Amino acid sequence: MRDGTSNAGPQVGKTIQRLRQAYNLSLGDLAEQSGVSKSIISQIERNEANPTLSTIWRLSQALDTTVEDVLKPDHDQNFMEGLAENTTPVIKSEDGLCTLRIHGPIDTVSWLQWYALEAEPGGVLESSPHPPGTLEHLTITQGTLKITVHGEERLGSAGETVRYRGDLPHRIECLGTSPAVAWMVLERKPRLTE
Repeated sequence: MRDGTSNAGPQVGKTIQRLRQAYNLSLGDLAEQSGVSKSIISQIERNEANPTLSTIWRLSQALDTTVEDVLKPDHDQNFMEGLAENTTPVIKSEDGLCTLRIHGPIDTVSWLQWYALEAEPGGVLESSPHPPGTLEHLTITQGTLKITVHGEERLGSAGETVRYRGDLPHRIECLGTSPAVAWMVLERKPRLTE
């Protein structure tokens, strides 16, 4: 590092752009939240500028991440990873009838998580509120689930997706006599008032 500038490679621009798009922020939104000009952010994303460490810090704060995460190198272009079933972390519901298999990588956990949900008949998965701005997307591939969010109920069957606020108390219950299977994605929207 020299003269207060980072020797960050092209991955910095790609990382900033990926995070900004994941939070559904325009260049103007990110400029307003970070105090970095829109034109500079655009140049960084196109790898036409080598941002100072101070600029990277301001952008990472606005994107709810760390400087380390923004600066860490990308995987090789031909990166491929496989995980055996027995290495996938598993969470069980209190009643033991619901299983969540964690499929999302650890480096996205602060803003994006995904799980495979398997629920036996009568199984209930109760959740406390997640951080503010969290949305859950539940795509049901088998069976019928009842989703209750802060007292409001909705039924979902195979082939349907139910989206709801994850930052309120919520529960998922398997109805009927057959198991239910679903994909669950948790998405954390940015906190615009920070």
